[in-house]
Formats: sequence, structure tokens, C-alpha cells
Amino acid sequence: MEMPESYQSSAFNNLLGAELLSLANGQSEVLLRMRPELGNRGGKLHGGAMFTLVDIAMGLACSDSHGFDQHSVTLECKINYLRAVAQGDVICRAKVIHAGRRTLVLEADVLQDELLVAKAQGTFAIINSTRTAD
Repeated sequence: MEMPESYQSSAFNNLLGAELLSLANGQSEVLLRMRPELGNRGGKLHGGAMFTLVDIAMGLACSDSHGFDQHSVTLECKINYLRAVAQGDVICRAKVIHAGRRTLVLEADVLQDELLVAKAQGTFAIINSTRTAD
């Protein structure tokens, strides 16, 4: 199944500046360029921006795994920040490590020049997109 154009970018991804580099076989690579607006008070990449990058990459890997005709949402995600990022680009590589009928488990690495700066694991739930609110 080919990725719909609407999945290649979203308003929030554009606000953050996240760029999809690759998507195949339940794996994704998403790039984020460090810029002043994404910095914390110390001038380093804000942990929230890095966490959001992980969530975006994991969500895309899920969509590739279960198909773009279904939707999934984050149930939980844990991240370990290993190094600060002061400048340059970071890339998040996310992959589905278990795809069940209702949930997917993923792992992700955030890298800068192949140096690991964060490691994450998350669980996503596949939801019924045709269900309406009660």
C-alpha cells in the first residue's frame, strides 16, 4: 500500500520542521534540524522536541506496518536522553519490533552523525477509524 500524501507531512510536523527521509518495512527515518526555536534555556535541543520527533517516527513506522487504511495512537513511550544536542541535525530511526492484532511495540534511536543521543521504546494501539464518539 502506498503512503497517502497527507501522511508525508502534517501541520504539527511542519511546525516542528520534521522531514520524512524513508519509510518501508515497518521502519522510518525522520530528520529534525536544530534551530533556536527548538532550544531549551541552555541552548540545547529541548527534550520535548526530541520526544516529539520519536513519536512522529514511531507513528509513521506503525502506519507502514499496519497499512494506511488503519490508524494507531501512542499508548506509552519511554525515552532515555544520552547526550545533549547543541547544533546540527538529528535523525530518528524507528522500527516495529512486534506487530500484534491490537498493539505494536517499537524501538527508536535518535542519532547525530551516527552517535546515539537518545533511545526510546513505545507501544501503540490500532484503533478502529470508523468508530464514532458516543
